[in-house]
Amino acid sequence: MRKKVDERIRTLISNGVKNRHRSMFVIVGDKSRDQIVNLHYMLSNEVKKSRPTVLWCYKDKLELSSHKKKRAKQVKKLMQRGLLDPEKVDPFSLFVESGGLTYCLYKDSERVLGNTFGMCILQDFEALTPNLLARTIETVEGGGIIILLLRSLSSLTNLYTMVMDVHDRFRTESHSKATGRFNERFLLSIASCKACVVMDDELNILPISSHMRSIAPVPVKEDSEGISESQRELKDLKEQLSDSFPVGPLIKKCCTLDQGNAVATFLDTILDKTLRSTVALLAARGRGKSAALGLAIAGAIAAGYSNIFVTAPSPENLKTLFEFVCKGFDALEYKEHIDYDVQKSSDPLLKKATVQINIYKQHRQTIQYIRPHEHEKLSQVELLVVDEAAAIPLPVVKSLLGPYLVFLSSTVNGYEGTGRSLSLKLLQQLEEQSQMSAKGPISGRLFKKIELKESIRYASGDPIESWLHGLLCLDITNYIPKLNGLPAPSECDLYYVNRDTLFSYHKDSELFLQRMMALYVASHYKNSPNDLQLMADAPAHHLFVLLGPVDESKNQLPDILCVIQVCICPVDESKNQLPDILCVIQVCLEGQISRNSAKKSLSSTRNKKCGKNSSDTCGMTHVLCGRHSAALVGGTDTQNFWLFRLRYYEGQFAPISEVDVEDVVETVPVRVTEAAEKVSLLEESIKPRTDLPHLLVHLRERRPEKLHYIGVSFGLTLDLFRFWWKHKFVPFYIGHIPSAVTGEHTCMVLKSLKNDELEVNDFRPFYQDFRRRFLRLLGYSFRTTDYRLAMSIIDPKINFTEQEPKLPTVDGFLRSITDILSPHDMKRLGAYTSNLADFHMILDLVSTLSHLYFQEKLPVTLSYAQASILLCIGLQNQDISYIEGLMKLDRQQILSLFIKVMKKFHKYLYAIASEEIESTLPRPKETVLEPHKISVNDDLNEAARKVEDGMRSNMDGLNPELLQQYAIGDRDAELENALQNGGVKLPAGGVVSVKSSRNKMEEKGKQKSSHNSGEKRRKHEHGSNSKSNKKKKYSQ
Repeated sequence: MRKKVDERIRTLISNGVKNRHRSMFVIVGDKSRDQIVNLHYMLSNEVKKSRPTVLWCYKDKLELSSHKKKRAKQVKKLMQRGLLDPEKVDPFSLFVESGGLTYCLYKDSERVLGNTFGMCILQDFEALTPNLLARTIETVEGGGIIILLLRSLSSLTNLYTMVMDVHDRFRTESHSKATGRFNERFLLSIASCKACVVMDDELNILPISSHMRSIAPVPVKEDSEGISESQRELKDLKEQLSDSFPVGPLIKKCCTLDQGNAVATFLDTILDKTLRSTVALLAARGRGKSAALGLAIAGAIAAGYSNIFVTAPSPENLKTLFEFVCKGFDALEYKEHIDYDVQKSSDPLLKKATVQINIYKQHRQTIQYIRPHEHEKLSQVELLVVDEAAAIPLPVVKSLLGPYLVFLSSTVNGYEGTGRSLSLKLLQQLEEQSQMSAKGPISGRLFKKIELKESIRYASGDPIESWLHGLLCLDITNYIPKLNGLPAPSECDLYYVNRDTLFSYHKDSELFLQRMMALYVASHYKNSPNDLQLMADAPAHHLFVLLGPVDESKNQLPDILCVIQVCICPVDESKNQLPDILCVIQVCLEGQISRNSAKKSLSSTRNKKCGKNSSDTCGMTHVLCGRHSAALVGGTDTQNFWLFRLRYYEGQFAPISEVDVEDVVETVPVRVTEAAEKVSLLEESIKPRTDLPHLLVHLRERRPEKLHYIGVSFGLTLDLFRFWWKHKFVPFYIGHIPSAVTGEHTCMVLKSLKNDELEVNDFRPFYQDFRRRFLRLLGYSFRTTDYRLAMSIIDPKINFTEQEPKLPTVDGFLRSITDILSPHDMKRLGAYTSNLADFHMILDLVSTLSHLYFQEKLPVTLSYAQASILLCIGLQNQDISYIEGLMKLDRQQILSLFIKVMKKFHKYLYAIASEEIESTLPRPKETVLEPHKISVNDDLNEAARKVEDGMRSNMDGLNPELLQQYAIGDRDAELENALQNGGVKLPAGGVVSVKSSRNKMEEKGKQKSSHNSGEKRRKHEHGSNSKSNKKKKYSQ
């Protein structure tokens, strides 16, 4: 049965074609594909030119194959099953067979970038992501239509609970329920889009598209000549510059006034030929940036530039640029193969992308592609063109700048995922330098910035563009708040953001969300629309904001202070408006892995370092952070915030007692789908929910999750690492390959929280294992890492004054050098320290000694500069010239510090070697002193007794005849008289004198004999003395 199509559908398509605006149709039903033919027919009648091309995107399977023979087999099977009447012509089959269709899998959607279609068909809604949605819709030209196919639904609110394919990546074992907040916001946003219609598979407009009731045909705004005002201004510009060469022919290739002004600015800078200018071109997608650059390069060739280099993330991104270079040559009457040749890439991965153009008309000129990291090839360049600069790491873009003409092109807001870091950091710095050079006496580089606002693919004011940018928060440059004041961080309070309310599509919630995403884009190098769905649907993710102090007398919240990694919002209650967000933080809960999964993982990796309760741990990972640029100069105290958050997760906040916990009643979420399923699609009314919780909840009113640790992942820089190290976070992983976006290595750090449930709450063992690996990798993946950053990561002990270096027996210190250094090595090291050899003679030893020192096995005290030089030479294998530029020291200073290090090492190692050698020498036996069996007194008494016995025995054997010689002869009377002495007392000595009667001859004989006996006695005594002296010498 044939049915008349609602006239409002024709009016919407007609208005879109007249205004060069796009239209969108959401068709619900299993037979929705049959209406594609009718919509394409209506569009063809309105366009009245070539048949609109169609892009059909799908997940993995089409109802009818895109291959002609396969499609014929499928039609035959449908006929056999009775699902196709052979007598009736199937309009859809005719539509497919008529050609003009491009089929594309969602996973291959990148290949349609840069192409333009008149109609885009999106099926398999569950496979759509924000990236895919924006990437495919942006290929439709002005006046075209987008068709979104949905299967039969009893209610549109079934989209709220639809399981999306991307949800599989969001789920974890402990957080398995994903909420479709993004789908809810998507459906509600469709109701507010004036160029979008929701229909069933019979083209009946559903009540959600109530705005279609007032739709009316619109006239085209044209002047008397039949062109719009902007086109007339572009025509005047072309006529004004038509006589100037090469500007005139190139301007004629421009499609919009903005593009024409951009090309004119580029050519003015080229013709100036000062080679000290930087021109930046910023625009959203579809504004003609690459085309303007291509025309400018053609003008530079005409102006005589010889060496022109072009760089981009990939040669495939320069397809449009080189295409318009050739179009510019055509306008300048250059002939291919005569005046220039185009060289394609031979790499099959680049798909024959253009990499070089050689020009021969005036003289030898070259346009050549180089990779962004090959900045050393720019020595002879005159003009450097950087396309998609936001997709190149910012440090790499800075290294590309030099004393030559530079053109930069970047997408600020786009579906490919770009941030404003380029404009907020690099371009702002270039602009400040240009202003300073303009004021100063010395001329510096000039800087110009161009912005393209008018779209080429479709007319300005396109409602689909406004809807898409609002849905995916792409155009958020106007939502970055301005600071009116900075309160102290101690006066701010942290709040939890309820995501159900945030994504409810209320007016205030939308403004709050746009400001949050504005800070994300302003703070990061690269953002993706998929980040929005992650924020909305991921069950383990949470959002926090920090509000400033409230002045109740003014009934408003003043401006707030931004603290790093916090969301800070001032609220003005009197004006009934939302706070300005200066910083946003997004976190993700993780852990609580089941024991089976943990055992399986451990068995596969054979990792035995984890504790038995490691699978039960639960932690939080910092995911995203957005901050206001003005808050960074406010001197905010980041430490106060992190202590604040740590106290919150350690349960030191709000006094939530057990009684309070019992009174807490969990609110049951409202089942919107159950209420909506009671009515049909034609009667259903979709509106934002009203029974929602508060958007912001103070942390003192919310129970924290039980966490064991907090983790952070960030781009490794010196300031960031020192910040996290200062707050007791320890690293356990650093990526070997730098990020393609930031040029920085990814670093992950952990901090354990105070928790009685976890037996081991310290991650130091993980850090020690990571530290050993990092030391070995400093000569490979991290060879170019800044020495200050490497020293901060290693955190070596360089002061050993507490330990005595001469005592190498302390645990952990080096005890033996036998297996490490040979005697010849020690000889070379000693020769170098004695200035008898060059340092090249010991370079092979420096690596070994450096590893020993940084493993704290050589307790030698070094200064920070000495340790840094040792790290650069010994671990990173850098030469002295590299260290000169890095540390800003002279070569002699570096060598002087280096030889001091080697002297300290040699002294310590020599002491160890000496002790080793001494331990191998033979030692004499030690004399063991034992006490006597008898005491000294007993020994003396025994000796006295022996002497007395000897004397007594001598007295007993005395010969009386020997005594006769001493007798007094014949003088007895005189002796008697002398003894009596007349009664006088004897002398004190007991000796009396009596005159002898012997003659002198007897006396002489007696004297001679006595003399001889005396001589013998003296000889005997002398001999005995000499023998005793010899015995004493031997005993000594």
